[in-house]
Parts: sequence; structure tokens; C-alpha cells
Amino acid sequence: MRKGKRIHSFILYSILFALFMGLGLPTVVQASESNAKKGTAQNPYIITTDITYPPFEFQNDKKEYVGIDADIINAIAKDQGFEIEFRPLNFSAGLQALEANQVDGMISAMSINPEREESFDFSDPYYEAGTVMAISENNKEIQSYDDLNGKTVAVKVGTTGATFVEKLQEKYSIKVNQFEDSATMYQDVVSGHSDAVFDDYPVMAYAIQQGLKLQLPLEPEKGDVYGFAVNKGQNAELLDMFNTGLANIKEDGTYDNIIDQYLDSDEKGSQNGFFALIQKNWRELLNGLSKTLLLTVISFAIALLFGVVLGFFAASPYAILRGISRLYVTIMRGLPMLVLAFFIYFSIPELLNIKLTAFIAGVATLTLSSAAYISEQVRGGIEAVSGGQLEAARSLGMSYGKSMVRVVIPQAIKIMIPSLINQFVITLKDTSILSIIGIVELTQAGKIIIARTYSSGSMWIIIGLIYILIITFLTWLSTFIERKMINA
Repeated sequence: MRKGKRIHSFILYSILFALFMGLGLPTVVQASESNAKKGTAQNPYIITTDITYPPFEFQNDKKEYVGIDADIINAIAKDQGFEIEFRPLNFSAGLQALEANQVDGMISAMSINPEREESFDFSDPYYEAGTVMAISENNKEIQSYDDLNGKTVAVKVGTTGATFVEKLQEKYSIKVNQFEDSATMYQDVVSGHSDAVFDDYPVMAYAIQQGLKLQLPLEPEKGDVYGFAVNKGQNAELLDMFNTGLANIKEDGTYDNIIDQYLDSDEKGSQNGFFALIQKNWRELLNGLSKTLLLTVISFAIALLFGVVLGFFAASPYAILRGISRLYVTIMRGLPMLVLAFFIYFSIPELLNIKLTAFIAGVATLTLSSAAYISEQVRGGIEAVSGGQLEAARSLGMSYGKSMVRVVIPQAIKIMIPSLINQFVITLKDTSILSIIGIVELTQAGKIIIARTYSSGSMWIIIGLIYILIITFLTWLSTFIERKMINA
């Protein structure tokens, strides 16, 4: 029994040491980064933007961040002699990243208003744009705001368009569908799920110019002004350089060239077919798939080790170890993964004053969540082995530890294999949630392509087929391994 206690104590102290090292690592990274002057190639300003919002920000087929916002801040950085690095996040996640000091600034067609000025410091306005309503090109019913009564409207979370619709709801009975990106919001109207959509005029006009089947029955509302934002009381030097650079690029004509490039073109875009999308974007999809597989393999490998330890805790004769396992499983199974991802990526850095990369936060999210389910699968596998097996081994003079390792665990592994393969599949699919913190895995790669091409129907079919092929292979692998284990 003493040997069994030593084994459990060793495992417990190992976990505590690993957690200590895991918490300490980001702090060391933060300290080393702070030694380099901010705005240099070694320590660039981190700028967040929503890259699914053309013509202001999107990623082209060369994987370059382009658009009015991206080109303006790149021109300002060149004029003022500082370096930047883009960290793509959707609009609402970008605001949280800025508040948590995960990024230094945000340029994402953000309107300057009193509410936001309470939390952020804004630059001089760099663009003015008004909200406009769009409907399907075949819609003849809606020609005014009065016609929206009893209708469904699509808006993007946290935008001026969403605020404008809230005001319309005071007068009309309007149902609202909320979205995180413009391309999906527009498709909701084209497919007939929503009757109208509200967004900034330049964005809507650009989408229609690219071939999206929408029309604008009304003139745009009076415009809001956009500003570059930093966290309240932070990065004053960056804000000053932005204002100075903005004045310079307006004076030398660079600013007008950028605007004309995206808004004054008469060139019409074309909708891409199924095979054309694959041909043009297969490298991007392959990169997204490789990131998905990398996240899955790393996260599952760590979760497997952690989950096995917790599973042994759950099956242990010691109440304190069972309690630790039960508490962890209860917490992790009760937390939606989206909430867990936000907590790790935004809340922990803010509370501990550290910085985490999106990849590390993503791995941590998948690991912590998967470990809880793996521990239950391990516990179930151990308990599925007849209790007489353990008693028989102990009666032969084996210790508890030897009895588990030599008798119970080999039988439990055969029982657990199908469940573990299934958990691997679930972890792979869960990577799609991590796009919310800016990881460009397979699903996010699809969103970026859709934002550029407005071909959501075909692209989601392609993404779905890729997932189906991978999961079909894993299902076959599970069956193959299970047969081998049974026949061994």
C-alpha cells in the first residue's frame, strides 16, 4: 500500500509542477519581448483587424492583409518608421483583445462614439461612412423602413448597423438575426432567411460590385466617422504617430489613391464555381487543414496524458484523488468551449498581466476540455473490468499498482480504444471554435475565402467534404485498431 501511495503522490506533484511551469512560461516570454523597443522588427506593434470585412480589411489570394484599413495603417507605419503585425480577430473579439492589452491597437472600420470613447482612445477620423439597407435583388416588397414591420433583419454584432436597427425596433416590429461576419450576414439575405441587412455603405457597395445578388433601395444614412483605437491610457505614442502619418498621407495623395483603389473601380467581380474555388484556393485550404490537424494532434496528445492521470484518480481508492478528478470534470464539462477559449485568451492574460499567442490559447482550450472527457473514458474502461480481476491479482501478492498495470489496464485499454478515437474526432471538429480567437484553421480559412469571393454556398460544401473525408478515415482507423486489439 505504501508503494501505491508513493505512486499517487508522485503523479500529483508532477501535475502541480507542470501547471507551475505552464504558468511561468508565458511570463518569461513576456519579459524577453519587453526588452526590445516597441515598434521595431523584433517587437512590432500588434494590430487587430477583422479580415472578413472587404473593402476595409480582408486577405487576398496571396495571403496578404489588404483593404482600406490595412493599406492606410501600412502607409502610416512606413511614413512614421514603425513596424506592425496584424492579428486577425472578428470585431467583438478584437474589442476584447484590445481591452485585455493582448493587442496594441485596432483598425477595423470602427465608428467613434461616446460609449467606445469611455474604454478606448481614438485617432483623428480617417474615414466617414453611413449605414445603408440592402435586400435581395428579387425583393420588390421592401422599399422603405415602414416595409420592415414584421420582417427579419440581419446585422453584424457590435456595429453601427446593429445600433441603427435597435432604433428602428423602437418604431417597428423587427426580428433580428445577429452574425459575426459580413459575408455570412449577406448570404442570410440572399438565401431568404432574412429580409434585409444593414451595414456600412462602402462594404455593401463593394459586395454588390463583386457580384453579390443584393440591391440598395434607399440612400445611405448620415455617416459615422471611423477611427484607429488604442486601449484607454495606453500607447499614446502609437496614437500620435498614427495622427501624424494620416495627415502626411492625405497631403501627399497616398490616402486618395488607397480609397480610389477599392471604391472607384468599375470592374465587376464574378461568382466562383465549385471547382474554380478549389483550384484558386487549395493552398489556403491545405494550410487551414494542416493547422487543424496540428492543433488536434498536439492537444489530444497532452489531453490523453492528463486525462489518463485524472482517470486513474477517479478510479483510485483514495477519496482525495477521486475528489480532484470529479471537481475538474464537473467544471470542464459545465463550461462551453467558447467561454473557455475566451477565458484563456482574454481573461487570464488580463488577470496575470501576461501575453498568450492564439495558438497556445487554442491548444490549452482543447486540452483542458478534452482531458475531462478522456478521464471519464479511462475511468469507465477501468470500472468495466471485472472487480474480481483486481482481487485475484492482489490475492497473488501483487501490490495495487502492479495489479493495475499488469492486469486491469491492459484489459481496460481494449475497452477504451473506440471511445478515445471518437474523442479524437470530436477534438478535431472542436478546432473550428478557435477561429473566434483568430486561429486560421480549416473553418476560418473558409470564412476568409468567403469574405473575398462571396461564394459561401460552394465553400461550405467544400469544407464539409474535407471534414467528412478526414472523419471517415478516422472511423475506419478506429475499427481497424479495435479488431487488432480484440484479436491480439
